[in-house]
Amino acid sequence: MKGLAPRAPDSDLDEALTLKEPLRYLNVFRLVVAGLFLVAGRSLQLGSESPTLFVATSFAYVAAVLALGFPDSARLIGLRRLVTIQVLVDVTLLTLVMWSSGGYRSGIPILILIALAGAGLVGEGRMVLFYAAYATVAVLLENIFGTLWGRPTVDFFTVGITCIGFFAIAEVARLLALRAAANEKLARQRGVDLASQLRLNRQIIQDMQDGVLVVGENGLVRQFNPRAAVLLGTGLREGAPLAAYAPALARALRDSGARDNSSHSLRAEGSGTMLLARFLPAGEARETLVYLEDLDRIHSQVQQVKLAALGRLTASIAHEIRNPLASVSQAAELLREEKRSEMQARLIRIIGSNAQRIDNLVGDVLALGRRDEALREVLPLAEFVGDFIEEFEVGKADGGHGVVVNRVLPGLEMAIDRTHMRQILSNLVVNAYRYCSKGPAAVQIGAALRDDGRVALDVLDDGPGVPDNLRAQIFEPFFTTHSKGTGLGLYISRELAEANGAVLELCADEPAGLPGAHFRLIGRVKP
Repeated sequence: MKGLAPRAPDSDLDEALTLKEPLRYLNVFRLVVAGLFLVAGRSLQLGSESPTLFVATSFAYVAAVLALGFPDSARLIGLRRLVTIQVLVDVTLLTLVMWSSGGYRSGIPILILIALAGAGLVGEGRMVLFYAAYATVAVLLENIFGTLWGRPTVDFFTVGITCIGFFAIAEVARLLALRAAANEKLARQRGVDLASQLRLNRQIIQDMQDGVLVVGENGLVRQFNPRAAVLLGTGLREGAPLAAYAPALARALRDSGARDNSSHSLRAEGSGTMLLARFLPAGEARETLVYLEDLDRIHSQVQQVKLAALGRLTASIAHEIRNPLASVSQAAELLREEKRSEMQARLIRIIGSNAQRIDNLVGDVLALGRRDEALREVLPLAEFVGDFIEEFEVGKADGGHGVVVNRVLPGLEMAIDRTHMRQILSNLVVNAYRYCSKGPAAVQIGAALRDDGRVALDVLDDGPGVPDNLRAQIFEPFFTTHSKGTGLGLYISRELAEANGAVLELCADEPAGLPGAHFRLIGRVKP
């Protein structure tokens, strides 16, 4: 098993950067020791037995420390080789200093212990044991040669205990280095995971449909996501008072007292959107976390779900109704061919009229099922509207010639499904014809190119228009003010427009000369 000081697992560069700091400290220690030998060695009673060898060794130690501590040494020699050379130089030169200073009793083995501890922190596992073995052999040889040269007898048991300490210190330092490396690796991994989680959370908060604000105890906005500014309809700014941008929300926050999971419904002054605000305490900083939900969007989604379920149900019922309805209509036609009294003829007309009405209703309901079957093509509006008006006039029992006029200039085009466009235009024109004066040009169809590059198709009439109190309900399903209407025409028209990437709206402005309703279909020029 091999262990290193704190290191990144898969990069030599990271390893070098990790070992750089402990190596710097070891080099500083070596330089201080070598300089102390050279400057104050004799004062410390070092080199007493061989002053010349001591001075030479001190100079060699300083030179080795300076040479091996040079910043480019690791690059030229190699990091692992550099560590090994430094340890071998430390042990060898310190052993020579010990020899020249009277041997074991000079205290130099303590410095060797420190050098081995540093080597254990920066060296590999097996090499650390080699360093300890080398130091043991060097100290034992020094004592053996010292005894042979006539030095007073040394307690070899004490020397042996010190050599055992070499191995113990080196192994403990190695284990500490392994533990530090494992802890650093774990800390780095957790740091990477935490940074990734923070980025993910930040992205989720930025993109979420709900608004999020953090408001301080003093009512100042600490943080917010873009959605919060959109829902409030104001330019929020960090560090600014919430009351300056959203007074209703600030009042709701004060009223809640930051109670856990308290909520208030309010209308944003800036956007006019109905919001549900939930307040939660945010940690120990006495800040409040505010969630803003768009109630209008929620209601719209609920309405869409209800309508989808209703559409599936009514479509199923419509298919079942059409077969018996066809039989009823056919029977009414057969009865009409026979000679009947005036009362019977009138009843037959009632049957036929209501059967036709039910058939229209079934047709409208089935049209909902074809909403997503849009096959867009580029339609020349002037030509398409002209053909539509001709068919419309032929189909009107009362003639209607000249009531609906085409004001679309040649050259304008719109990308939309042809069948959907015909049904949208039919619903709009039928409504306009129903309420107009039936005079010449009472219903007008025009088109214009907008500044944003889209095309607007307008259907106008000279009727009484749509009352203000009914404008909000005009596109709701089954809403009608006509006794024979189904209430699905405008709703289906808007759904078909959305299926083609277009927008159908009731304009608030009233064009000069035609004070009635003004519907506008806005679509793209290209598919």
